[in-house]
Amino acid sequence: MANEPIPTQLPRELHRYFWDIEAAKLNPTEHPEYVINRLMNIGNVAAIRWMRQNFSENCIIDTLKAARDFSGKTATFWANFYHIPKEEMTCMQEPYRSMRKMSWHN
Repeated sequence: MANEPIPTQLPRELHRYFWDIEAAKLNPTEHPEYVINRLMNIGNVAAIRWMRQNFSENCIIDTLKAARDFSGKTATFWANFYHIPKEEMTCMQEPYRSMRKMSWHN
């Protein structure tokens, strides 16, 4: 991350990933974990690039470790990408794995 502050607004092209809220009013500075989680779950390459340019690696890794709602495939990809042991990721622990299997049959 550059030494520049996190933008206080999402770029317009990222609004589509936040369909369930008023994306124009979302301040990434106030809700970094939410923005990171959403973009890592469903963002395209440009969205991930924006995220990595605007949030510190520590913030991204902390979000990955704490998130409970990543799919098994998504969690495995990001764990490998950032060299995070799977046992350090909440979403890879019970009961979250069992809950996903019951709900989505991953």
